[in-house]
Amino acid sequence: MTFTLFPDTRRALATDSLAGLSVGDALGAQFFVPGQTASALVQGRTPAPPWPWTDDTEEACCLLAALDDGEFDRDRFADLLGRHHDPYRGYGPGAVVMLRLIRQGTPWPIAAAEAFDGQGSAGNGAAMRAAPLGAWHADSIARAAAQGARAAEVTHAHPEGIAGGVAVTVAAAVAAAARLDGHRPEPAQMLRAVAAHVPAGRVGDGLAEAAKLTRADEAAYRLGSGARSMAQDTVPYALWVAAHHLDDYPAAITACVAAGGDVDTTCAIAGGVVAAYTGPAGIPPAWLAAREPLPAWFTD
Repeated sequence: MTFTLFPDTRRALATDSLAGLSVGDALGAQFFVPGQTASALVQGRTPAPPWPWTDDTEEACCLLAALDDGEFDRDRFADLLGRHHDPYRGYGPGAVVMLRLIRQGTPWPIAAAEAFDGQGSAGNGAAMRAAPLGAWHADSIARAAAQGARAAEVTHAHPEGIAGGVAVTVAAAVAAAARLDGHRPEPAQMLRAVAAHVPAGRVGDGLAEAAKLTRADEAAYRLGSGARSMAQDTVPYALWVAAHHLDDYPAAITACVAAGGDVDTTCAIAGGVVAAYTGPAGIPPAWLAAREPLPAWFTD
């Protein structure tokens, strides 16, 4: 189906994705707290509220605040990241240094290129925040991929970091498009569609392998679930989960928690993609109520 989205519809789709991303992030982060176990969630028990969100949600709010018609405004996005990032929200040391430089006036291309001794970041930052951007571009998967790369490049100069952002953007666009046209793609079909728009490299290779896997435990073992906090060992599994649980938000989040690793980020990625398909109705109301309110600067 071919369709054209009006601005209000784009924003609604992106906002729905942000809800899924932020709840997944906040719930996933609870499993870094001593005493919280994945088995409890598997059995249907959730941690006591409130659930604070992390840098995943903060960056996603910056991204959505920067969205408008036309090309993604990278300068505005960088300014929002620099002004609003809270180092105590779980940012890695490299991200803290980079965003502090941006806040102090260093142009974002220079700050991103200098990261990790000039290699650029191959981490999860571009991927963890990207789902709302994909939902915004549900009417064009190719444009979603192009804008996903533009958004990723603000903080990630490494090809794998950029590829991770592109992959999640495309996955959310596919999910939102499926919601609009009423046809859920098969998991392998969805993963292959995403892989087709991702630059060659380890993220793309992981997605191609993910399309062949059917069991969550095997997928987590073979693809990685974020233990290294790198796009290539996080994004393929998170998108495997989203593709296999596209109509079941609680199951997607539970699968990410059960796999361990970088749980808040895998939950944020999968949650943002799945909510782009289900809408907010797919998120348990008690989970949404338990999530810490989104930042005041974003909701005012």
